[in-house]
Amino acid sequence: MYNDIEERVKKVAAYMIETGSTVRQVAKVFNISKSTIHKDISQRLEEINPMLAQEARKVLDKNKEERHIRGGMATKLKYEAKK
Repeated sequence: MYNDIEERVKKVAAYMIETGSTVRQVAKVFNISKSTIHKDISQRLEEINPMLAQEARKVLDKNKEERHIRGGMATKLKYEAKK
């Protein structure tokens, strides 16, 4: 989809920062694997644009802190649907 890796990394980071999306959500939007998204944000972006990397890291950290809540809600909805 993207020939230029730097362009993809910047677009992925900008989208994640704007929306506050999780790695899974971003991967689905850009049709790339979660591993690629995570590597783009945590490693490649640092070399390309350190300031953007700091902002993206804040979103990753926030999502990591909240993941147990999202997991609990998913389980709750699953069992409510079975009723």
